[in-house]
Amino acid sequence: MTRVAHAGVGGWGSNVVRVVGELADLAWVCDTDEGRLAEYGPRYPQARLTASFDELLADEDVEAVVIATPVPTHYQLARQALEAGKHVFVEKPPAMRGEEMEELVELAETRGLVLMPGHLLLYHPGLAKVKELVDSGALGEVACVYGNRQNLGVIRSNENALWSLGVHDLSVILWLLGEEPTEAVAYGMDYLQKGIEDVVFCFLRFPSGKVAHMHLSWLDPHKMRRMTVVGREKMVVFDDMELERKVTVYEKAPWEPASTYGEWRTRTGDIFSPKIANDEPLRLELQHFLRLVEEGPGDHREAHDGLAVVRALDRLTVSLRDGR
Repeated sequence: MTRVAHAGVGGWGSNVVRVVGELADLAWVCDTDEGRLAEYGPRYPQARLTASFDELLADEDVEAVVIATPVPTHYQLARQALEAGKHVFVEKPPAMRGEEMEELVELAETRGLVLMPGHLLLYHPGLAKVKELVDSGALGEVACVYGNRQNLGVIRSNENALWSLGVHDLSVILWLLGEEPTEAVAYGMDYLQKGIEDVVFCFLRFPSGKVAHMHLSWLDPHKMRRMTVVGREKMVVFDDMELERKVTVYEKAPWEPASTYGEWRTRTGDIFSPKIANDEPLRLELQHFLRLVEEGPGDHREAHDGLAVVRALDRLTVSLRDGR
């Protein structure tokens, strides 16, 4: 089994370390909170506990490092791990500036190491089905994609709704469409904390003419985790809040102009929900990372996908600041 060191066991990191412990030889658990370390000691008696990231990097037997610490620390820790010759899985976003992410990708490529951002939704079986429908042409030519990611909380102070919520939908949109945007516009408001937007609306235009929209908010009465893809023949909705019908395909499309009123008639057919496996996306994601560690990074696709996401976030952030 791959010998792995894990950094960060608070919040989402507690989920990540659970799966790492099931799939790999968990050699180190690192956190700056001594109370958390004491909690995880009995769970993983084989793992050494430390508050020092440098200490786990000094272990020559560690092949890979998993980083699930607060967002502002991602870039620095990922860079240290790559410079120490370790493969890196780092939660999203791996960096908060495009230049920093470019540096990480260059480091990984130069040293032949895996750099994999934690874009969890790319490993969701439901979105894998959506990707299959898009790539096969079953929807017809895709016109637009839009995402709704809203909730009442969690209100963060070290990142805004764009960087906390938007990174999820943005990674999916770029993955589904297979291109980077030529236009990226964002508007938002900081109602609760000055300078930290809790409501953000984004618009993206792509070289092919496709467009995308994201509504991101911590101030909403509904919890929504939905992605809609509109094709010229069919439309598909991924709704992660649904227990049974994660994916719904609608045989709906404009048909032809009506001769009487000058309006378009629509074609409406079947509505169906394909069977979706209930595999845990986090487990699938980390299995993929460990497979890359074992087999090699290949074309570094995962790292470059992460770079595209950070570049788009950068452009949306500039627009957000200018608009404000």
